[in-house]
Amino acid sequence: MTLPQGIAEPDGAHASITVPLSKQRLRVWLRLLDSNREMLGQLRGSLRAEFDTTLPRFDVLATLDRYRDGLRMSHLSAHLKVSNGNVTGIVDSLIHEGLVTRRVDSDDKRATTVRLTRLGIDRFAAMARAHERWIDTMFTELDSHALDQLSSLLDQLHGGPK
Repeated sequence: MTLPQGIAEPDGAHASITVPLSKQRLRVWLRLLDSNREMLGQLRGSLRAEFDTTLPRFDVLATLDRYRDGLRMSHLSAHLKVSNGNVTGIVDSLIHEGLVTRRVDSDDKRATTVRLTRLGIDRFAAMARAHERWIDTMFTELDSHALDQLSSLLDQLHGGPK
């Protein structure tokens, strides 16, 4: 049966009921949010249990690991899409633990550059290995083909990978 644009034909027992595509999209959005919350909750719990750390701290370390020469605090905030104030507290605690250093930028004395220490590099490497293991476990029900399909569908949401 051909349905007007914007109407989806449901599967299963309710096949005789048509659902507006907007409702179907909303349901998918809510499922994505729910899955995201569940996975982030698992990651937060695993980071806390195994490394006594938080997801925001992990994100700071991961970003600095990608930029081994360091980042200005403003660039670090921009990469993380959070305010400078949010990052400052995290960086302060990471400095206290010896995982990062903060130095006055040689090009601009008003700015500071943050980079991983050797201990920070080693600690993050251990966290990254565990993180990959946790993610692998979360997606264990999906084979390579299903993962490719999911990735392709997600790419379609915003016109391709970012």
